[in-house]
Amino acid sequence: MKIQVINPNASASMTAMLAQQCQAIINPGTELQVRCLPDSVASIEGACDGVQAAYHLLDAVRQGEAEGVQGYIIACFDDTGLDAARELASGPVLGIGEAAMHAASMLSVRYSVLTTLPRSIHIIERNMRSYGVDRRCAGVHAADIPVLSLESDPGSYGRLRKLGKQLLEQDRSECLVMGCAGMAQWAKALQNDLGVPVIDGVQVALKWVEGLVQLGLGSSKLISYQAPRLK
Repeated sequence: MKIQVINPNASASMTAMLAQQCQAIINPGTELQVRCLPDSVASIEGACDGVQAAYHLLDAVRQGEAEGVQGYIIACFDDTGLDAARELASGPVLGIGEAAMHAASMLSVRYSVLTTLPRSIHIIERNMRSYGVDRRCAGVHAADIPVLSLESDPGSYGRLRKLGKQLLEQDRSECLVMGCAGMAQWAKALQNDLGVPVIDGVQVALKWVEGLVQLGLGSSKLISYQAPRLK
């Protein structure tokens, strides 16, 4: 099967990190492409960045369809352009935010989300309500670390670990969700340090897309995710 992970921003270094994380868990028969969008925004922080990135994301999905891609992962926790991508794609499309929060709901009674900047909180909370997974979320919190600083600031992991411990106690949560694709590299280390499931939505979404493609399942085209009308 042919699966594509799309990082909707322009960061090649973040994309290389995501590729490493994904290659470690793919099935032997999966042909994996992990790509960023060089003409997109440098990082997605807020609604304006998201709209700009979605434009380039949809071009990538159109290209993927022409190349025979069978399933897609949108590697931004805001699930940038998710519904629109589902209209274009013949196979399944999962956003890492939706995948991670559903997984957290399956693994715990109460979970918390730790994201980058405070401006992302309302976007995540809005998505959460739309997905119907808000009842088990005890809180969405921001580390106040810009997305690109996750790579450049050597103190980022220590701050995430300290905040993760604090908010798990504050929220009485049993599971922590990494609220940014740029945090994917630290999920296992945080899980070991915090002693609770720590969910990276990139890897969860990848395994689910593999399973959906194997089962021959994709987004329903009956009504909501019909292909765009020709005009």
